[in-house]
This record gives sequence, structure tokens and C-alpha cells, in this order.
Amino acid sequence: MRRLTTLFPSEFLEEHAEELGVIERDRKLQIPAFVWAFVFGFAAGESRTLAGFRRSYNSTADETISPGGFYHRLTPSLAEYFRDLVEATLDEVAVPDTVDADIDRFKDVMIADGTVLRLHEFLADEYEARKEEQAGAKLHLLHNATKQTIERLDVTDEKTHDSTLFHTGSWLEDRLVLFDRAYFKYRRFALIDENDGYFVSRLKESANPVVTEELREWRSRAIPLEGEQIHDVVDELHREYIDVEVEAEFDRRPYGGTQSRDTKRFRVVGVRKEDADDYHLYITNLPREEFLPSDLGTIYRCRWEVELLFRELKTQYELDEFDTTKKHVVEILLYAALLSLLVSRELLDLVTEQADGEIVFPPERWAATFRSHAQLILHELGEYLGYSPPPLLDRLIDDAQKIHQQRPVLQETLATATQPRCES
Repeated sequence: MRRLTTLFPSEFLEEHAEELGVIERDRKLQIPAFVWAFVFGFAAGESRTLAGFRRSYNSTADETISPGGFYHRLTPSLAEYFRDLVEATLDEVAVPDTVDADIDRFKDVMIADGTVLRLHEFLADEYEARKEEQAGAKLHLLHNATKQTIERLDVTDEKTHDSTLFHTGSWLEDRLVLFDRAYFKYRRFALIDENDGYFVSRLKESANPVVTEELREWRSRAIPLEGEQIHDVVDELHREYIDVEVEAEFDRRPYGGTQSRDTKRFRVVGVRKEDADDYHLYITNLPREEFLPSDLGTIYRCRWEVELLFRELKTQYELDEFDTTKKHVVEILLYAALLSLLVSRELLDLVTEQADGEIVFPPERWAATFRSHAQLILHELGEYLGYSPPPLLDRLIDDAQKIHQQRPVLQETLATATQPRCES
């Protein structure tokens, strides 16, 4: 419990909540219990409902809160507050390494990626989707595979292209960035190279650069590639690897009202797929003297780490099943899910430290274990923080009773409707 309260000290939670106006002066809401109820309430149970979060809070705090009082506190300020907690925690919590690749050559290996979250159609104006009559948000992550941290996150509508959220600059020096096709842009690759950084990306189907040089000699019967466009000849090749230099033409950023055209040479590598008659094609500026074609395939598999994060968020925390029509509630639940993931990783780090060095904890198996014990952890954390929730019987009565006295329950309605008929 000390590990968790060090991650989110109660004093910090209360002070920052006051700064943003999340809590009122009467302090009826106990903000540490409120935060932890969302963190562990998101992990526990088969469904993530606001009523479920309220029950988690009432089972932890000293005083229960009514449904109206709970929903009243789900505000845009709370969404901003949860986002601040996520950003404050990103650099503190490590994400376990799942790929054994030799990446010591670089200062950091960065992975940029995004995933779509489907939302209620009534949110289509706030979160515009690619298809009409739908709503969708997109979660963008920049993951540091070397330090095992999430360096940056952004939440946008679905139509915002991943590529617009990645910014080049001097920070790229001696760093390797791994991209999927959504970030493909020759100008971006040129800027990374000019900032002394490195990149590996899948080659887009629509990109067809001209081969200027083969970087490996083949037998005399091998199909010559120089002067050919790579996609025009790749289907005719049967060699184990493709390793060529290509020239790409692209537009530079407009300057002084004019836009210039430029060319840049990159390296394209093809690695034959297992049990298939075609290739995975990569474009990179990594030198052949240090990185063979097989090395690129191994390095690119590091991207699987961020894919595992997205899959865990969607399968374990049901991140893409938000049944709400309010934009700020979507953001609250999104950041609560990320907080749950970060807290889960912090506990995994603790478990790994305490366990035998030979024990392996697969991330998805750990996620399921964390979820199944989340309510118990919340209960023990509440005791550690000194909370004394009302007796269980009182909480059961409070949760089960009819909320609105003027609203008849179904059985009462049926009894009233049938009573005159029975008497007659």
C-alpha cells in the first residue's frame, strides 16, 4: 500500500483537486478515496458503469455519497484533473519489456501509434468519425521502449490523422523511431535524418520509389533492380532478403510563400514472410554496415509492445465501450482507464521485485490477475489510508432502495393496474 500512496500521495491529490476546483469547500467528497475508486473500480467487475464507481467509492470512504451528488462531480474539471494525474505518472511507471532486441546502439527507441475508440453516436459532433452516423475518438501514444515509459499521449477525434501529432526536431538526435504506415511521409523521414535521428517504417503500398543501388550482390541470374520501382518488381523476386537504396521525391514545407521540391535517398529492406511468398517491406536510414535485413525485422517487432498496451486497454478495461453521451465523461473514463493501467504496471513492478528472479509475468495474464483482485486491493488501501466506511448492511440498504419516491417501480405499477380488475 505504501507503494501506491507514494505514487499518488493523498496530500497531492487533495491540493491539486482544490487548484482545479474539483472539490467543494465543505470537503464532503474525500478526493483520495474518489480517485482510488475510479482506478480500482475501472479494473474490477464485468462492466464499467458510473453506478459501479459510486459503489466503489461508498465502500471505501467514511461517508456515502448519493447518485445525484456523485454525478454532479463528473465535470470537465474532473476530466482535466484525471489527465494531469496520468501525465504526472507517465514518467514514474514502467511498462514491461516484451521484446529482446539489441537497441543499446540508440539513446532511446520510440514507438508512435494510435488506436480508435468507438463512442455513442450522439457524440458525433464532438468526436467526428471517418464514417457518417458514428462517433469515434483516437488515443495517440508515444512509447519509449528503452525507458519503458509512455512519453506522450493525446486524445483527438477519429478524423485527426496520427501523423499530425508527431513533431520532428532536435530531440530526435541519436533516437530510433518506429512507425506504422499511418505516419508514412518522406518529408518526415528526411527531417529525422537531418536531425541525426533514425527511423524504421513499413513501406506504404502506394509508395513506389526508384531503386538507385543494390546493397547486396546476388548471383548473375538474379533480377537486376537498379532503375526499377520497388513495387513493380517485388512480386517477381524469390531471394531471401531485399536490400536496396532508393530515391524518393517530396515537397518541403512552404517557406516565404513558396514550396520547393526535393529528393532524398533511403534504404528499403524486404524480409520474406514466414510461410508466404511475399515480403515485409521496410524503409529506413539505418546503415547496412551495422544492421542487416534480419536485424530490421527484429527491431521493428518492438512495435508489438504498444500494440499489447492497446489490446490490454480494450480487452481488459473495455476502453472502446463507453456508453455515455457526454464528452467530459468520456474523457474521465478514458483517463481512469489509463490510470488503472499505470497502477497495474506499478504493482507488477513491485511483484516482480519480490518474486523469484526466474518467474515470468506475462502482461496480459498479470492484467487479468490485477482485475480479479482490484476490489480487495481497494479495500485494503482504504484501511491503510484510515477510512472507515459505513457498515455493509447500511450500504446495501442505501444502494438497493428506490431513489425517486415519485417514480413507481415496475411491480408497483403492475399491482396498481391489476387491482381494480381483481376486486371486480
